[in-house]
Amino acid sequence: MTLRRRDVLKGGALGALATGLSGGLAQAALGAEGRAPSLAPAGVGEAGLRGVRAAFTFDERHVPMNAANLCPAPLRVTQRQQALGAAIDADCSFQNRGPIEALREDARRAVAALLGAQPDHLALVRNTSEANNIVNAGLDLGPGDEVVLWDQNHPTNLVAWKVRAARYGFALKIIAFPANPSNEAELLAPLEAALTPRTRVVALSHVSNVSGLALPLAVIGARLAARGVPHFHVDGAQSFGALAVDLEASGAHSYSGSAHKWFMGPKEVGILWVREDRIGSLWPSVVAPGWGDDADPDPVGARKFESLGQRDDAALGAMVEAAALHRTLGPKAIEAQLKAHVRTLKDGLQDLGAPVITPEADRFSAGVCIVSVPGPNRRALFQALYEKHGLITAPTGGLRLSPHVYNTDDHLRRALEAVAEERALWA
Repeated sequence: MTLRRRDVLKGGALGALATGLSGGLAQAALGAEGRAPSLAPAGVGEAGLRGVRAAFTFDERHVPMNAANLCPAPLRVTQRQQALGAAIDADCSFQNRGPIEALREDARRAVAALLGAQPDHLALVRNTSEANNIVNAGLDLGPGDEVVLWDQNHPTNLVAWKVRAARYGFALKIIAFPANPSNEAELLAPLEAALTPRTRVVALSHVSNVSGLALPLAVIGARLAARGVPHFHVDGAQSFGALAVDLEASGAHSYSGSAHKWFMGPKEVGILWVREDRIGSLWPSVVAPGWGDDADPDPVGARKFESLGQRDDAALGAMVEAAALHRTLGPKAIEAQLKAHVRTLKDGLQDLGAPVITPEADRFSAGVCIVSVPGPNRRALFQALYEKHGLITAPTGGLRLSPHVYNTDDHLRRALEAVAEERALWA
């Protein structure tokens, strides 16, 4: 069978090839059924959340509590990625890579199901930053238009807008939300005040990485829809894999996320979800082989945003394993565990007298807990917790602790005892 390059890059005939490789390297990496098994990592089963720690190989000498930046991947995810990568390195032919490339669709379906989304509306890109910039660069904006941003947005959803506004001449309105809200009305007030008939885009982080404030997406989405705002973009870097998110019910028009954070997946894989009625009007940032030969994209739906050239197909395939863990545990159970962890930290830190800046109300926080620390001492405290106490944290916004489901009660106690011991650096 002769394949043209265009056929291979578009995925044409790859499904047929898969059935003819039962003895090949790709088949060995995929397993006996020709697909990456949809199994949770070893150690997770009936034990549910209690068994999660066993699925990870991190050394207890340095306990990860920095999920807001980078999570370890479960061993099963790492093993699957390594096996797929080894199969590609041993035989990089189109014939051998075909079944591995086909795993991208398995991953798309699995991730979409976790987010209450349709697979055709989900693009698998490289990270949140890329997804945010696709939206930033893909909307038609110019003089007279206004974009509303949160001052705690990640730079790729804040500074990137400033760069584009400087180039194209539209106006930015940067708002601040109350630090410790008691109800949704307090959060809506500054947003409402910023909206005008010229507002074309509202772009917000779902959860702040510098304060831990979590925004009520459905409430905000409904209000923006009532005001007729054309596009509501959500940076989900701190909620994808952490919170139970229903994108269709969120009111958002686009949503971004990274697998290497709370999703506990492979590195350099991200998502961009775009509501169906916005896909056609959002321009892609990159056009590469696989797009087609004219201005109209050949890829279906949001796949047009992942026309990015050669990809790490092993990493994309390993997303199936990461999704299996989340499906086994359940997004609602994961969210409940994270909020319970942060509640334990907030209570313990407050008992120590530490100045916690993350909102007190659980409904306005997620997996991020931050203590205010004088600027000159942040780096010293961050280093002390790692070097003396074996805790992986971040100096973002102060002292940032962001535990995940792989963290145990002992880890939380260890963190509280360490903060107490280093009181001189924050008191």
